[in-house]
Amino acid sequence: MKLSIVATLYESSPHINEFYQRASAAARQLVNDDYEIVLVNDGSPDKSLKRALEIREKDDRVVVADLSRNFGHHKAIKAGLSLARGDVIFLIDSDLEEAPELLNRFWDRFFGTDNPDVVYGVQKRRKGTVFERVSGRIFYKILNGLLTDGSYPEDTLTARLMTKEYVAAVLTFDDREYDISCNFMLAGFVQIPIEADKGHKRESHYTLPRKINMATETITSTSSRPLAMIFVLGVCMSLFSFLYLLYVLTMKMFYDVLIGWTGIIASIWLIGGLVMLSLGVIGIYISKIFIETKNRPDFIIRKIYR
Repeated sequence: MKLSIVATLYESSPHINEFYQRASAAARQLVNDDYEIVLVNDGSPDKSLKRALEIREKDDRVVVADLSRNFGHHKAIKAGLSLARGDVIFLIDSDLEEAPELLNRFWDRFFGTDNPDVVYGVQKRRKGTVFERVSGRIFYKILNGLLTDGSYPEDTLTARLMTKEYVAAVLTFDDREYDISCNFMLAGFVQIPIEADKGHKRESHYTLPRKINMATETITSTSSRPLAMIFVLGVCMSLFSFLYLLYVLTMKMFYDVLIGWTGIIASIWLIGGLVMLSLGVIGIYISKIFIETKNRPDFIIRKIYR
């Protein structure tokens, strides 16, 4: 099979028929009928599965995988990629915020002179409020400038066109807390970005607390530098405490001035806060070890309709 189109479903019933029609039309322009569309129902509470099965009854090129519950977007993507049989695999969200017609642009670049393993989309302009855009920019600056080696791409889309060899490499990552964006980057290969617009058709499921949690997962999955930073922080605080002690002794011995209650309390609160922060960072990494040792499956497929 030449092409596989992979998409996940979660509260997708209003969009799935249009997505299928547009994705099928884009695929037929490129490979005629030599394609499949893999739809993964990620425990959607609406009628997404029913709509997908109705489409499948009319088109046997559609493959529907029904997960046993909601495992999350990234693990549902992994499930879809594991079922794809095409030589080239196009991953995209089904909510139409990313146009299925991007396949044609990606295809031209994919089979161009650069001969990449991956062509992925990057937002021309990050969507969201001013706070979301500014905070996102700051996050990537910190992530690439301080916490990683600077190779984590900014503002990527889900949409990407990949070789089956690259997908096989991505699927070898067996993290229990699965950050597929991180694994896309860590897998390497030749990856080329293309700027694309991202629409906004519905309220995002990625609320602020969830985005903070994802940012924490990205940092702790990508780098162990926060642990090294705790050591550096401890050295700096020890040096500061030593200098402060010299200052207190000097003021008492030469000027008969005793540092009062306010300075002591401020120091206690500062050190206490830093200790709690350090323990929290260490606790996150320990919790990851705990989860990894359980070796639970990333996802469970209840049934495959192929």
